[in-house]
Amino acid sequence: MKPDLNTVTDKVRSGVRISPAEAETLWREAPLSLLGSLACEIKRRKSGDAVYYNRNFHIEPTNICIFRCRFCSYRRLAGEPGAWNYSLEEIENLARARKGSDVTEVHIVGGVHPDHDLDYYIEMIRRVKAILPEVTVKAFTAIELAYMIEKAGIGFDEGLRRLKDAGMAAIPGGGAEIFDEELRARICPEKGDSRTWLALHRAAHGIGLKTNATMLYGHVETVSQRIDHLDRLRRLQDETGGFDAFIPLKFRRAGNLLGEGLEEVPVTEDMRTLAMSRIYLDNFPHIKAYWVMYGKQTAEMALTFGADDIDGTIDDTTKIYSMAGAEDKPRLTVDEIETMAASAGLRAVERDTFYNEIRRIPDTEQGR
Repeated sequence: MKPDLNTVTDKVRSGVRISPAEAETLWREAPLSLLGSLACEIKRRKSGDAVYYNRNFHIEPTNICIFRCRFCSYRRLAGEPGAWNYSLEEIENLARARKGSDVTEVHIVGGVHPDHDLDYYIEMIRRVKAILPEVTVKAFTAIELAYMIEKAGIGFDEGLRRLKDAGMAAIPGGGAEIFDEELRARICPEKGDSRTWLALHRAAHGIGLKTNATMLYGHVETVSQRIDHLDRLRRLQDETGGFDAFIPLKFRRAGNLLGEGLEEVPVTEDMRTLAMSRIYLDNFPHIKAYWVMYGKQTAEMALTFGADDIDGTIDDTTKIYSMAGAEDKPRLTVDEIETMAASAGLRAVERDTFYNEIRRIPDTEQGR
């Protein structure tokens, strides 16, 4: 029997976990205003009036990649116009440019370069930490990690421990895309499978590394496939408790094969996806509206649909989404973030990578 919308709504309001079938009823039948209301109730229970952000920057070592994902606008072949592959010295220079700043996190992701191995990435982390010892290194998608560790001929546990010992303290959520195996075979056939992504994050949680999770939506997937993706994440979180945040990533069509003949989903679908993510992932502490991908205006709207984090200041250091047609030269000031939060009736809270609040002494109070 098909679940009744009113019954499902009552379960959500009561804090009772819903099933995949109930989630599909809610996703397809609930008015958007209702989803927003339910998601905000849950957000308030979990994080009150806080909107989290951090002061961060990205290092993207290369966009040369062995994989040919149909949705990717970032990937280039070696020698192709627009390709780059930074040396370790160039990466040191990128880190050195942030020395003495207020940043608390460096986010390192890039293409899966065929010539780079585990020792190369360990050395990269060590060099960044030597220059910025106080900054948390959040690095490498599960796909990058699986490739470098398997290339070294060791298990995930050992490979992750070596990276952790070098200074990697957290793992971002990229590479998840959509877990459905048949769909994955259509959009990213060469990339590591869903089992690999989940196994890598399980191993990371097992050695005390916190991670994030993502879902790429708005292309050729179905609502049922989105719910299946969320369900697999919820089950792993039940098992390990190692995820900090979930980030729904909107497919952007510019500059990639999958975008030919496709239109991007409207903002209403973005809000529906954010709200349903907050509702279904009842064991995830945080839902992030990644402003670089949405744009500032839509990210602000997301704060009224259950999101409690918008990522960070970025300072024009990532190209992954701008190459796909999203925010160009992405940069946010703390004042802008505070204004976005206030417009949603919420309070901007600076955090570290692990959602500990950072309290800074205002300039006017220093030296008293």
